Amino acid sequence: TSIQPEKNLMTINYNKAYLLCVGFLTAFTGCNQPPKNLGLSPSESLSTFELAEGFQIELIAAEPLISDPVAMEIDEHGNMYVVEMHGYPLDKSGSGRVKLLRDTDGDGAMDQAVAFADNLKFPTGVMRWKKGILVTDPPNLLYLEDLDGDGQADVRDTLLTGFAISNPQHNFNNPFFGLDNWIYLANEPATTAKVYTEEFSDLGSQVVYKKGKGPVLPRNSGGRRVRLKPDEFKLEALSSASQFGHTTDQWGRHFLVSNANHIYHEVIPAQYLSRNPELLISNATAAISDHGPAAEVYPVTQNPEHQLLTDLGVFTAACGITAYTGGLFPAPFNEAVFVAEPVGNLVHVDRIKEAGATFTASRMYEKKEFLASTDPWFRPVNHYVGPDGALYVVDYYRRVIEHPEWMAEDAASKSNLYDGIDQGRIYRITPTGTSKANWTTGLDLGKSSDAELVQYLENPNAWYRRNAQRMLLDRKDSAIIPQLEEMLQSASTAQGRLHAAWTLHGLGALRTEDVMGLLQDPEPGLRENAIRLAEDFLEDGELVKALADLRSDPSSRVRFQLLNTLGEVNSPLVNSVREQMLFEHIEDDWMQVAALSARQPDYNGLLSAAVDKFGAAVQVTGLVERLSSMLAASGNKDDLKKLLNHALTANASNAGPWQAAVLKGIAQRAHQLELKNQDLEPEKNLMLETLFSGGSIPLAQASLELLKHTGLPSGRSAQDALEKSKDLINQTGADPSQRVLAIKFLALAQPVEAEGVLFKLLNPNEPVEIQRTVLETLNSLEGSGVTDFLIDNWISLSPGLRDLGVTILTASEDRMERLAAALEAGVIDPSAVSWPRQVGLMAQANEELRRRFRNIFADPSGKTDKDKIIQDYEKELAVAGDLVRGEALYKQNCSVCHQIGGEYGTAYGPDLASIRNRRPEAILTDILDPNLSIADGYDLWEITMKNGETKQGIIGSETTGSITLRVYGGADEVLSRHDIQSLRSLGMSIMPSGLENSISPEEMRNLLTFIKKLK
Repeated sequence: TSIQPEKNLMTINYNKAYLLCVGFLTAFTGCNQPPKNLGLSPSESLSTFELAEGFQIELIAAEPLISDPVAMEIDEHGNMYVVEMHGYPLDKSGSGRVKLLRDTDGDGAMDQAVAFADNLKFPTGVMRWKKGILVTDPPNLLYLEDLDGDGQADVRDTLLTGFAISNPQHNFNNPFFGLDNWIYLANEPATTAKVYTEEFSDLGSQVVYKKGKGPVLPRNSGGRRVRLKPDEFKLEALSSASQFGHTTDQWGRHFLVSNANHIYHEVIPAQYLSRNPELLISNATAAISDHGPAAEVYPVTQNPEHQLLTDLGVFTAACGITAYTGGLFPAPFNEAVFVAEPVGNLVHVDRIKEAGATFTASRMYEKKEFLASTDPWFRPVNHYVGPDGALYVVDYYRRVIEHPEWMAEDAASKSNLYDGIDQGRIYRITPTGTSKANWTTGLDLGKSSDAELVQYLENPNAWYRRNAQRMLLDRKDSAIIPQLEEMLQSASTAQGRLHAAWTLHGLGALRTEDVMGLLQDPEPGLRENAIRLAEDFLEDGELVKALADLRSDPSSRVRFQLLNTLGEVNSPLVNSVREQMLFEHIEDDWMQVAALSARQPDYNGLLSAAVDKFGAAVQVTGLVERLSSMLAASGNKDDLKKLLNHALTANASNAGPWQAAVLKGIAQRAHQLELKNQDLEPEKNLMLETLFSGGSIPLAQASLELLKHTGLPSGRSAQDALEKSKDLINQTGADPSQRVLAIKFLALAQPVEAEGVLFKLLNPNEPVEIQRTVLETLNSLEGSGVTDFLIDNWISLSPGLRDLGVTILTASEDRMERLAAALEAGVIDPSAVSWPRQVGLMAQANEELRRRFRNIFADPSGKTDKDKIIQDYEKELAVAGDLVRGEALYKQNCSVCHQIGGEYGTAYGPDLASIRNRRPEAILTDILDPNLSIADGYDLWEITMKNGETKQGIIGSETTGSITLRVYGGADEVLSRHDIQSLRSLGMSIMPSGLENSISPEEMRNLLTFIKKLK
């Protein structure tokens, strides 16, 4: 039976076991017959599970009833909606659908399916709304409704449009109804396809309501999540991104997920960050796992299917994050969050605990998972907490889960990409001894009166609470308000009071006195929400006083929310409270951000008070740097001059690290302020005096960096400083840090004359620190001849300088062409270029250069047989390796780009914990032939600044006002969006091939021993 786009009631009876033949499948499999079931049958799969003790698992739906499920929803009538994404990975013909499932015989399992909606491209989520459902199907958010009760949608409206149709695993997804009455959509930046450009190059457009009302968000919402209220045409971009899935706990805190980062927390919402554009932060989220990035997982899979860096052993495809709020599981699970790992064929669970403004996620089980399968086709991608309190696991059930965009051509062209397209399962997990699901035939929430719905607001299961709240808002019956107010006062549970308050808020009936009462509630989570609710009543002076009284609340989350909310108020009382709380949490970055996000903070007053209060304490530097940056950005020239003078003329009694912090803060805004055009002559002289005075080196360094932006003062003082710098440069016995300052100052003061002086310092007699400074300085001097010097003198450069030399030779296309020619000519031996540096050369933007470097490093002779090389290396694996020598090789070749479990190197490329648990033969193949697939999330971006400067790197994070760019070597640079002219993905990853050119088979054995044995 085929499903047509036009209305056609199609019922599938499970017992009849009809097989579906989806038309587009022929194009990819070459078959003219319905596909055969592959993998294991549903009943066989049940026997493959290892489940946590005290729980049981059962099948609630499977093929042929459903196939390729990615999301589900259960409505108030006991109908189960299942989203099927058949098109993954490549088909955009509209093969996706939503199924409506029912249990007709009352046995607690689904046995009937109706095609509720067809002709969807890549549907990614579903949510009950009004009398129908919302479905995310990029580029649109759809509303679907069945008017005549036949189980098929008659209404198909587009609510929102503009989201990217990018790689399917990166499209917007998973709508849910929030505690605060907003609908939330997961979203992240679109990926730029390099291979499948025709299918996945749509980066979206402005996100808008289809009816043309309401706000306009930037293209694809700027790669951030979205929240909306369709009835009011409200639409907002949030401060964070999430890949596939997002969730909130029972108090409305948001937890997010991305491939290798299985759980992180949106700490501060966009509405607080956006009110003060002068506050520049790199990230609005916090990674909260105490078991690290790319955290280890414990699969039990037999004969797993995998590609490079999407492997067993660590999180590489984390998705479907879901906080457990069902009230059925034992007590520890009240704080549990589940995450799927489809590549590892498992479901992981963490326990969440408060940690200041954010949280810590810890394993519920040590060295094992909540659910794992020996079946390599088990692909959990999502979860759902049902009306019975059970956890439902959505199993996509496919042979291949990786997308061919990140595979080698031979791997992507295999005919098995769609194996399992006719299969899929949904499992129900409950405590051992729990009876079959009774909601499938006995759910009557949809028939409840308003009064009955109010009672459901304090049900132990959040499914009832959220749906009752949604239904009461849909009905909009003001007659129910007195009952809600009564519950607000007398509910026996904090959850009842919480949902009553937000329901009243949604009905526009919440009163100031209601909020005043909630501020005194014994439950911290309710006080936290009461502060959010108070934001509608901040003109009430008594309420503001009540808020101020919470400044010393025992809950850190309450205090953090209080600082966020009080940012809307500018009064002597509130300003005093803000300062008090800021100084009480001087070392807490999130409390600083909350306090400084206020609309009208007193930068001068806070800065003076901080310096006076903390004096020479190191912990004040972060706050001082932020305040100085914001004060400078405010554009008041008099304030800027006073700030500089204050830092540069501090006497011995109040001198300290804060002085350098002030200058660093100002330097962050140097381009914005155009400091060279300002009258700062006295201040420039003061900065100059710090350089060679013998005082604080950090202050001198900060002064020199700022002088690069302001320019040197006129007159004799600059000439005197120049003479001192020349004298220091030649004093081989002088303090190296003073000589470094002298070298940099000489280049600033006399860039033309400096070249000859500096080249003389490039000799083996000078400390490597001095030589490195000279090379870095020469690199900054236009036309310095450093390229010629490096190539001509390569043979004499020490190993400690060659890596920097390659960095310099890759600073521009002209230099890279010179480097390529030198390598091809044998002037520079390819083995002298370290493996991490090859990453940048073999994955840079210029296509011709990329090809040349791949020829040089991956196959210098042009005749290398990769398979034969791998076979030769494999012979060494039978012998035990040397751990100590392996560590040295790792440090030399890998640590500049990689870490292992968050340690032992720089976090630029993927964490190698993602391969350490594999067989040595598999790791060897991936190292020697890494282009089999490309690590997702490590594509390069090019950013052009308004001043003409071009930067390349990995985008580490984004917020409303900034982008954090991670450049080679792992350094982070926070870029203000105000200063960015354009940005574009270069559509390439950073993983090259050819390590065999610099590591022998014996050395490879030692390297693998270190990677495998490191704990």
